[in-house]
Amino acid sequence: MKVFKFIGGVLVLGLVTFSSCKSDGPEPIIPPGDKPYVTTPYPVEIPIGFPDMIIPEENPMTMEGVALGRMLYYDDIMDKDSLRACADCHHQDQAFQIDNGHEQVLAHVNFAWSNNYMWNGGFQGTLEDVMTFEVEVFFETNMERLNNNEKYRDLFKKAYDVDVITSKEAAYALASFQRIMTSGNAKFDQFYRGETTLTVQELEGLELFNTEVGDCFHCHGTALFTDNTPRNNGLDLNPADGLMAVTGNSSDLGRFKTPTLRNIEHTAPYMHDGRFATLEEVVDFYSTGVHNTSTVDPLMVYAFDGGVHLTADQKAALVAFLKTLSDPDYLTNPELSSPF
Repeated sequence: MKVFKFIGGVLVLGLVTFSSCKSDGPEPIIPPGDKPYVTTPYPVEIPIGFPDMIIPEENPMTMEGVALGRMLYYDDIMDKDSLRACADCHHQDQAFQIDNGHEQVLAHVNFAWSNNYMWNGGFQGTLEDVMTFEVEVFFETNMERLNNNEKYRDLFKKAYDVDVITSKEAAYALASFQRIMTSGNAKFDQFYRGETTLTVQELEGLELFNTEVGDCFHCHGTALFTDNTPRNNGLDLNPADGLMAVTGNSSDLGRFKTPTLRNIEHTAPYMHDGRFATLEEVVDFYSTGVHNTSTVDPLMVYAFDGGVHLTADQKAALVAFLKTLSDPDYLTNPELSSPF
């Protein structure tokens, strides 16, 4: 049985106030369009062990906003040329991430707790901020086309009480949907809650993960299994620009966002350029393939020695533990699937 904390929000705007004093003239007639609109709070589920979720007052979680965001996520109407939707590069059965053939994309999962987005950390801010970027810059959404769509005009009216749809409301709806894209019911979570046990091999992998032997926990700690920070993990002797392409600071050379390890079994290939096809290849890299460069992250204390040098059995145990972070519910949750 899942155990969650619950929070919700309600949006009530345009309320009409009445004075207790009578006026000399006739009572005003309230046109139907001026009646207050009420939305339904969405019961946000926060898995045990996760941090509190920050939900801005100006975009509370509502059933109407989430449903609208889900539609926009799967609809190519968001793209100026109607060639792509968010879901075209983020497939649910692959934890909302795929290799799209020319660029490795980050999995859409637990972004409600992130403030760094894109592999090179090229965007920072709230979900509303990054979704505004998606609408206005990435998709270059044609707002006129949305406003000419009767279905969407009605849905935006119900969710945000607007007669003219702008990029703000579209971004708010997408942010609302992203906040329910929460993965927190993997085998590891059930073990954490005392609902199941791990095998001997998985327990060994957990110990390796959380000690200096495997040394994974420094960058992939907490229940989120990421610190959401751009880091140079010693991937190359001559690293790609990474965050330096954004900041122009040479100390940011080779720094890329630390991805979450949740559902890592389903998000191959790995690294910012998708160079590793399997988890075994990733573990091999951290074992003997790390490069000690001038900008390698200080947490990679073993970089000078090429890696942590795990035995074959230790590597297998670490991979076994990483697979306990797979969350079948997230991969099949109908509330996250296409509404079309």
